[in-house]
Amino acid sequence: MPTRPSIVTSLLLTALALSFSACSKQTAADKPAEKTPAAALAASAKPADSAPAAAPGFESFEQKVSYGIGYNIGTGLAREKAVTVDQGAIRTGLADGLSGAKTRIPEADIKAAFVAVQQKVAAAAAAAGEKQKTAGAEFLAKNKTRPGVKVTASGLQYEVITSGTGAKPKATDTVQVHYHGTLIDGTVFDSSVERKQPAEFPVNGVIQGWIEALQLMSVGDKWKLYIPAELGYGANARPNIPANSVLIFEVSLLAIK
Repeated sequence: MPTRPSIVTSLLLTALALSFSACSKQTAADKPAEKTPAAALAASAKPADSAPAAAPGFESFEQKVSYGIGYNIGTGLAREKAVTVDQGAIRTGLADGLSGAKTRIPEADIKAAFVAVQQKVAAAAAAAGEKQKTAGAEFLAKNKTRPGVKVTASGLQYEVITSGTGAKPKATDTVQVHYHGTLIDGTVFDSSVERKQPAEFPVNGVIQGWIEALQLMSVGDKWKLYIPAELGYGANARPNIPANSVLIFEVSLLAIK
């Protein structure tokens, strides 16, 4: 009968899956604020001032894939501020796993350590989420009092920057837009403007705040949206977007496709 994979094997397979998933996200078509977890908001891609020199010896596809796996795993771990990573232990574990050596730590201890770290990460995320929730509520309460800011029944806030005269899209339409998305502290989390490439997507394929706003806009409009967390991602953190975040977008509706 098939044997249950060891925890080390499972972790390695997970790492590989995360690595290839990260690679695929970097090349996916840009879409703002997709509802489904599989189509997360693409992080803003900013070209580096100068690319690092190519490492010698990375010539074959296997070498390049191997480097890519390591790089993406490292990038993912670096984002997790609640966990301190020991690079030496990672290298030792990787070497032992690739050589087929027996684990130096009992699997029960490894499993217990992962549970402890997961609890630590969850606690940190919950605390950060509560902080964002409080800050977001305070921001929206103050923002709605500013001249020119309108509030819909759902709680969506917006102000008109430029008025267009074109048609209004329906939920079933596909639109072309330019957008620039920030958090309330000014952090940019996604921007077709910075990429210099408009985005196209179905109106009903994005977060609720966008679905509502786009159907109120006319082609040629440029609005600034202030989207409460419940009309965005709620308590679900996204890449570069903490849980319970208010999302701010400058949106230009360019065309209905």
